[in-house]
Amino acid sequence: MFGDLFEEDFSFISNNHCGKGKKLKPRDSEPPAPRDFTNLSGIKNQGGTCYLNSLLQTLLFTPEFREALFSLGPEELGILDDSSKPDAKVRIIPLQLQRLFAQLLLLDQQAASTTDLTDSFGWNSNEEMRQHDVQELNRILFSALETSLVGTSGHDLINRLYHGIVVNQIVCKECKNISERQEDFLDLTVAVKGVAGLEEAMWNMYVEEEYFENDNLYRCGACDKLVEASKSAKLRKLPPFLTISLLRFNFDFEKCERYKETSCYTFPIQINLRPFCEQTEMDDSEYMYELFSVIIHKGGCYGGHYHVYIRDVDELGNWQLQEEEDRLIEDKALRDTENAKEEENPLAVLKGILSEEESKQIPVDQLGQKLLEKKGVSWNKKYRKEYGALRKYLQNHPQIFQFSPDENKVGLKEKHKLLFQSDSQGQGCQSPPQKNDVQWNSEKKPTRLWDSSAGCHWFDLNDSKVQPIKEKDIEKQFQGKESAYMLFYRKSQLKRPPEARGNPRYQIPERLLNEMNAANTELQKKRAECDSANHGIDLHLHLSSCYEFNNGALHPSLTWKEGVVDLTIDRRKTLGDLRQSVFQMLESWEGDMILSIAKPLPAGLHLYEILDGDELTLDGIGLADGADIFVWNGKEVGGTKVMAGPDHEPVVINVLRLAEYNEGGKGQHFTESQHVFSCSTKLGDLCRALAPSGGIILKNVSGPDKEAKNWEVFLEEDMKETVKNVGLMDRCSVLILDSHDQSFVDVSSGNLTAFTYDISWLQVKNFCRTEDEEKYVKITATVETVMSDIRMKAIQELQLDKELANDTCLRPVSGNGKLLSPVPEDYTVKEAELKMGSLLGLCRGKAPASTQLFLYFIVGSDQNASPEMEIVVEETASVKECLNLMLEKSGLSGDNWHLRRMDWCYEAGEALSQE
Repeated sequence: MFGDLFEEDFSFISNNHCGKGKKLKPRDSEPPAPRDFTNLSGIKNQGGTCYLNSLLQTLLFTPEFREALFSLGPEELGILDDSSKPDAKVRIIPLQLQRLFAQLLLLDQQAASTTDLTDSFGWNSNEEMRQHDVQELNRILFSALETSLVGTSGHDLINRLYHGIVVNQIVCKECKNISERQEDFLDLTVAVKGVAGLEEAMWNMYVEEEYFENDNLYRCGACDKLVEASKSAKLRKLPPFLTISLLRFNFDFEKCERYKETSCYTFPIQINLRPFCEQTEMDDSEYMYELFSVIIHKGGCYGGHYHVYIRDVDELGNWQLQEEEDRLIEDKALRDTENAKEEENPLAVLKGILSEEESKQIPVDQLGQKLLEKKGVSWNKKYRKEYGALRKYLQNHPQIFQFSPDENKVGLKEKHKLLFQSDSQGQGCQSPPQKNDVQWNSEKKPTRLWDSSAGCHWFDLNDSKVQPIKEKDIEKQFQGKESAYMLFYRKSQLKRPPEARGNPRYQIPERLLNEMNAANTELQKKRAECDSANHGIDLHLHLSSCYEFNNGALHPSLTWKEGVVDLTIDRRKTLGDLRQSVFQMLESWEGDMILSIAKPLPAGLHLYEILDGDELTLDGIGLADGADIFVWNGKEVGGTKVMAGPDHEPVVINVLRLAEYNEGGKGQHFTESQHVFSCSTKLGDLCRALAPSGGIILKNVSGPDKEAKNWEVFLEEDMKETVKNVGLMDRCSVLILDSHDQSFVDVSSGNLTAFTYDISWLQVKNFCRTEDEEKYVKITATVETVMSDIRMKAIQELQLDKELANDTCLRPVSGNGKLLSPVPEDYTVKEAELKMGSLLGLCRGKAPASTQLFLYFIVGSDQNASPEMEIVVEETASVKECLNLMLEKSGLSGDNWHLRRMDWCYEAGEALSQE
């Protein structure tokens, strides 16, 4: 009849959870969040299990139910580890329910998972999870539990707590014969339509009588005829816990559609059931029930969401509304401020340090060092301005501090030492931990004040979210689309033992306590690891003693690794903590220690701002992960004054000049060098440094690492600008033209616009089989640059042996990494048909002359099976001569070889095979 009535409408869910089978992959590094200030755990929504979560929380907060469940041990239920054994008798549902309850009570996580429990139900798909509503699930779960507990001491658990009896009676008006029929119930279903509330519905069901009269007579078994009679129902047996289901959903037969009753329907916090019972002679207390759970449905008849209001009978949670929480936060902030002021008092700090010393007196200098270690800041930096020198301050308090005769040592007078120690011990007293204690955060759990309101605090448990509510908030659920759906009452006579109050460990078996202890320890470990990973930053400390300043920047005097120390620190710590850590690492450091932000630049290491403000956090000062910190005295490095800051950044400029001659005699040859200037250097000063005899300076306007096709002349008015302002940055190229080179500049419309040759670069990779085999270099060139000049420049840049100059050649590298035939030495880039940016390989062997051929060959006809080899022959060589050279190259002999031309070739060398 109801079809998909109970499918969950996710628009009502406050926390977005993925459905079963659609879960996002969890981040292994992120442990579950801890409990919030309520100290109660929610339950994760598997995608359609809010109705299950609401019912489970109700059962959990029924102490008598959970304690009866916990009383069943492994000897009756078995153990979960044996569930896969064929002969083992394991009652999985109660075991999983025990484990879930233990997690909800003890595991320090925001929400528990019900996956293991639903698996024990046999729910393996979303459809199975969505087939029940909460009223139906209540009956199904109880039935499953009863079945699972057959043969154990808990076989009557459900009946003991929830079973009641209703008796229906028909009384004959003539013979007064009473016909009666008993009905067992675990929950009562009451009407909502047409009644004002629960008490009226109960009155209609169990007080009002129905009469058989006129045309509607009753056949009496005793009289054996149709007679007038009255029909009524009464509650014969009341259970300790009364569950009431409200008929919110109905069917409109006129419209042929379902609808939800949203009219006002009241229910009391306390209810007296005497008027509805068969036996009424007992004391009122026997009939009094108190509301402790309200399951609420939000939505319409075609879908919605469940959550539950629960009264915390055992005071397990911290009930604190927002306004009260704000007041407590303000109180705590005030106390923290007072404590901070006390900590800032140098008298208290010095007394604390001296009271911890075993010896009666310590040197005054050592006291200053211990202050630095304890507070992360020296006396001079923190207190001297207000209180004067340390020795003088101690001398001004003779009633507290006692000097040695030579006044080199100081200690506390005995009276103050004893007083300080007693105060410290009094603050540190703690009660011994209880046996099987589970680790909790004490800050979350303020001291409870037991008063008349104990056990009257309510919480809204909405899947993973738990928040406190007031009792009067329940009235909001009397009507509307979000309204009460199930009510749970407990007998007022049921009293909880004092030791159960505020004690989530009460009556939990030892094995589950140990399991939760281990799980909490593992959670704390994971959170600590995650916290460290999330907040830890790696810093690279550069030690000034391992550096020297030259050519405008700092350079390691040894190797880079020897001059750098890595340090991992929590970004929430202060700069003072960082400074203290560095002091501890560098035990031999003497004098002032300045920490400056550093940055590796192409020119070397450059320093920027000095880190200051020891009370500030590293995160607050913007210290990033992987930051470079230079440790120095703030003035000089190796006797050389160091200029720091962005205005003194060193810039590496690539300087090109036209050569006076070139060996090949063809094309245009350039010399290239790198120079370092401060970015604040005037362009005029740069020109005078690079071209002292005068000339023109041109800038590559294409930018760093771009082909130098566009050159722009710096004008006279640019000479007053800085290097930075004219756009010169690292790896920018400038061209210096002396007076005799200015014929290469095209003067158009009074503006110097462009250089006559396009300047660009080629890549050269080392293939000479040395330790630098994989190294690349860029060689500046134009289309007219000769290959021999490129090769010599590459040998120089690769820092190879000069002997290679007579036994190497340049070979283009194809897209698939194959070395092509060598380029003749006297070819220009244009004649070699090389594109700017092409990759060349520097290989052993001489390049063929213009009168020679470069040939590839393989032995045999299978190209894949034989290695490819190469020879250089004269153009005039015969085929026979080529064959002999190939045989000699491959180490073969005989007369049965011949050449066959293959159907493939490469750019500059034909491929032949020997057969």
